[in-house]
Amino acid sequence: MTTSISTLTSSFSSLSFSSQISQKPFSISFTQSQKLPKTHNKTHSLTVLATAAAVEPVDNLETINIEKYVKSRLPGGFAAQTLIGTGRRKCAIARVVIQEGTGKFIINYRDAKEYLQGNPLWLQYIKIPLATLGYETSYDVFVKAHGGGLSGQAQAISLGIARALLKVSEDHRKPLRKEGLLTRDARIVERKKPGLKKARKAPQFSKR
Repeated sequence: MTTSISTLTSSFSSLSFSSQISQKPFSISFTQSQKLPKTHNKTHSLTVLATAAAVEPVDNLETINIEKYVKSRLPGGFAAQTLIGTGRRKCAIARVVIQEGTGKFIINYRDAKEYLQGNPLWLQYIKIPLATLGYETSYDVFVKAHGGGLSGQAQAISLGIARALLKVSEDHRKPLRKEGLLTRDARIVERKKPGLKKARKAPQFSKR
């Protein structure tokens, strides 16, 4: 009995000693794995915030500068100007102001080429009235447009420019009328009918 008790106590002491040894490296490895991802996340978030802060002010400055330029050219806003014309096409409405200048086109405080996505057809629409009278580099055009798509807005701007040119001189009416630039295009999409796919397109007929 004495030998068995002594062997048991020695085994218990050895077990407790081994457990103390095994706990220390475990705690050290756990704290290291916790600290590493935190520092990595902090550096990553700082770099993302720095790049976002560096990119955003550039675009804002461009729009602010154009807006200041337009307000300096149009004191009192669009409504206070004399050479103004309103054009409509489909669901688009454009208020156009022309002033003597060098041929700049600014639409909604953005350059016309950027606003119309560089589409040559839409850019041609807005230049036709001035080109018809030979005023490509004689007037600056400022536009506020809303509603519809870019195609409808471009055609609305064309009508607005033509109407504004009439206020410059009544002699412009004949050449503009000859090119059809003073006619309001009333065509719109025909409404959808109940039971049909579109205005007139019917669903496929199935006999059986």
